[in-house]
Amino acid sequence: MKGVFISFEGIEGTGKTTQARLLAGHLSDRGYATVLTEEPGGTPIGLRIREVLLKVEHREMHHMTELLLYNASRCQHIHEVVLPAVNSGRIVLTDRFTDSTIAYQGYGRGIDLSVIDALDRTATGGLKPDLTLLLDLDVATGLKRNRGANKIDRLELEDIEFHTRVRAGYHKLSHKEPERIRLIDASGSIEEIQQEIIIMVDDFLKKGATGSSVN
Repeated sequence: MKGVFISFEGIEGTGKTTQARLLAGHLSDRGYATVLTEEPGGTPIGLRIREVLLKVEHREMHHMTELLLYNASRCQHIHEVVLPAVNSGRIVLTDRFTDSTIAYQGYGRGIDLSVIDALDRTATGGLKPDLTLLLDLDVATGLKRNRGANKIDRLELEDIEFHTRVRAGYHKLSHKEPERIRLIDASGSIEEIQQEIIIMVDDFLKKGATGSSVN
């Protein structure tokens, strides 16, 4: 039996990484074989690409170069980590996937969405998460949280208008695919958000969701 593929999405400072880690622990405690991973990264090749993408010194990077690098990392991630784990019956939790690229490089950067879709289909073969947990937070609060944690990378240096476009893009995606993309208010405490996610995911798994979506 195939496993399940779950992604975490959201703008900067929403707590995706923390919540992905907490959910991985919860699922492991319940006896599920779970793989926790991230994008860009997740593999040795992906981690090298991540360094290039997020390094603050690379602010001159062309938007198309950025898009291609994200897809290169994703392709390697899928074939080296995601598909082998899902095909062996495990639950894969990834911190970011294709929706990030649509939100950041599409709505944020303004790259034509049809170009992004064509590259994504080449890189992913049409693979989509079975469930996407979109943590939502106002932009100013999210950026303030990251500054407080001394977290700075190349994307976080973009102006507030860029991040506002990204958030709006995420909202459009959630309205387009409400069954897959579940919007979660990330303004509460870590514990409150964790409980909401656990209830949502446990219910999803009880309904017998298996196998990742390929369009």
